[in-house]
Amino acid sequence: MTNSLDFKGKVAIVTGASSGIGEGIAKYLAELGAQVVITGRNAANLNRVAKVCQTISPKGLKALEVVADITRDEDVQRLVDTTIGAFNKLDILVNNAGQSWTTSIYDPNVVQNYENVMNLDLRSVIQLTQLAVPYLERSGGNIINISSIVALKPIGPFFAYCMAKSTLDMFTKCLSLELGPKGIRVNSINSGAVKSNFLAAIGFTEDMVRVQEESLKQSSPLGLYGTPQDIAHVVAYLASDDASYVTGVNFSADGGAYLSDLRIVDQ
Repeated sequence: MTNSLDFKGKVAIVTGASSGIGEGIAKYLAELGAQVVITGRNAANLNRVAKVCQTISPKGLKALEVVADITRDEDVQRLVDTTIGAFNKLDILVNNAGQSWTTSIYDPNVVQNYENVMNLDLRSVIQLTQLAVPYLERSGGNIINISSIVALKPIGPFFAYCMAKSTLDMFTKCLSLELGPKGIRVNSINSGAVKSNFLAAIGFTEDMVRVQEESLKQSSPLGLYGTPQDIAHVVAYLASDDASYVTGVNFSADGGAYLSDLRIVDQ
């Protein structure tokens, strides 16, 4: 029986791969045999992830590191050019990089914060996807966008992040219609809360992170707080031949949190 999770010979770009969900995805795809291209802004973290990928790769493949800020057009172009220059192909694009800023309508910086979120979480995805499509068409590849449960269930004060992720879900659906005839599948994953540096990056203290994580854990009917590996396993499924009949899907992987109370704990 053929192993559908054998990605040997496949080339995958994973954005935001220097930590968190992106790191988990990159390492799991490497473990499954893929040649992984990892990108992020932190060179030291990328190098750390690349070394792990090489260690766990069945053939000892070293991840290609591309230090880049994907909100910069020239960096996105360089990411694609470097990938194709090295491997002359692309099979899987995982648009994972994303971040949020608090966005309250009372904040005098609300418009700038909104633009920051949209530039990273949405605009960069569109640009990278456009550049990658010609190569994905050649390989019959697929695109996986890492969305969020907040695309389906609002949580304040993060309206820009909720808007960006809900738009990403619709982008996924529309693109699946356009690219399906080209043999390219496009899906997104509505991730629930996952253990990462996300909360710290938006300004939570250690105590705030601890309280918020416990609240999010309790929001899951399973009583679970997600890990990057949980999302990586879904990515691998959607990228595999087992999902050859799956496109245009917003796949929820949230421990059931959508069905319960999802909120920011008052500090």
